[in-house]
Amino acid sequence: MKINYYGHSALHLEINGKSILVDPFISANPKASKIDVNALKADYILLTHAHYDHIIDVEAIAKRTDAVIISNHEVVTHYSNAGFKGHGMNQGGSWQFDFGKVKLVKAVHSSSFPDGKYGGNPVGFVISAEGKTIYLAGDTALTMDMKLIPMFFKLDLAVLPIGGNFTMDVEEAVVAADFIECDKVLGIHYDTAELIRIDHGASKQKFAAKNKELILLGIGESIDI
Repeated sequence: MKINYYGHSALHLEINGKSILVDPFISANPKASKIDVNALKADYILLTHAHYDHIIDVEAIAKRTDAVIISNHEVVTHYSNAGFKGHGMNQGGSWQFDFGKVKLVKAVHSSSFPDGKYGGNPVGFVISAEGKTIYLAGDTALTMDMKLIPMFFKLDLAVLPIGGNFTMDVEEAVVAADFIECDKVLGIHYDTAELIRIDHGASKQKFAAKNKELILLGIGESIDI
């Protein structure tokens, strides 16, 4: 399982020979200008919610690749009505796809499309494949519901927002890592704008003080799980 970071919350997962994009906000992010959206592969696109900084490139990519959009019912219905392929789910639901099993879990946030249309409940994803399990938290506050995850899954990696203001900050992400019983965290949703800028060194130290690892990838960098 390989994870590529494309800035903000955008990820590309390579799992069982399939390409999975997560929350593609790339073309409108100046920090991700070196990423060629038109060259990205996608068999599936996972969307945690409908905010513009998570969906801006969905239609262009899905039209070019014929990717299947996986998200909550409202988001998938929105794209299905526009002619795109989708697999709608909801919190608590799970499904076995050809790349692995996906479970939708709770995220505490808001969700609306850029035109104000309701985007349903935001979600996180737990993906189990290739003998590994990862948690994509999406945009979320710290929530006690995170404690449910290790009751059913042993995580190899958690992808957590750490920028604050709109989501958890670094201190809360450390607590979230305790709740989900995962000591390896990939940070997302930081540094895209001044409101969510973090101190990289201090942030890593806060995780290290709790015997945990915070991974901060440069845009275009990747890790193998």
